[in-house]
Amino acid sequence: ATNPDLVVEEGDICDLQNDSSLFKQVEYVFHFAGIGDIVPSIERPYEYMKANIQGTVSVLEVSRHAGTGRKVVYAASSSCYGLAHELPTTEKATIQTEYPYALSKYLGECAVIHWHKVYHLPVNSIRIFNAYGPRSRTSGVYGAVFGVFLAQKLQDKPFTVVGDGTQKRDFIYATDLARAFFAAAETEASGEIFNIGAGNPQSINHLVELIGGPVVYIPKRPGEPDCTWADISKAQK
Repeated sequence: ATNPDLVVEEGDICDLQNDSSLFKQVEYVFHFAGIGDIVPSIERPYEYMKANIQGTVSVLEVSRHAGTGRKVVYAASSSCYGLAHELPTTEKATIQTEYPYALSKYLGECAVIHWHKVYHLPVNSIRIFNAYGPRSRTSGVYGAVFGVFLAQKLQDKPFTVVGDGTQKRDFIYATDLARAFFAAAETEASGEIFNIGAGNPQSINHLVELIGGPVVYIPKRPGEPDCTWADISKAQK
């Protein structure tokens, strides 16, 4: 990166030390680190639990020891709702973690809220719905459908649509998501959980129509919701 305002340090959040200098001069900690994707989490649950739960605890502890006033904004996941029966889905909907990934992200969020209650660490948690943007991942099986479709388009391959394509997803653009995270850091509210989506679900078939190209249908995966739909009224308020 050529931006003089940006410093990049690579490391494992599980190895953070309480005296980490990285956290000394910061106002806000935006915690996006972790492992994504559903299917690999079924095969490697231990890695997901270590990174997404213990790694989150490490971030919380370093933030706490760095001094007061550093608000932590946690990137949680709407996958905690599982096969949501309440549509649009509010933050009070039943938690139904269908996979180790969803469980690890939800337990990370539980830790974030717990550190707020016990240690009075300023925090907020954002349950992200289906994020997309120009740097969307081009591999993986969950949450990256935009990137996967675009990669298939560039390679002149047919789009792989799961099920019949009528399932809907609440897509939220990357810059809108960034604005939401910054708002969650600046607000006086603390210890809160917010859904962030567009509140306007679109079908996978419609997405294919927008990009344009042949389609191959593959079997629907168990635990795959028919619709994700964020009730964003709390964040709007």
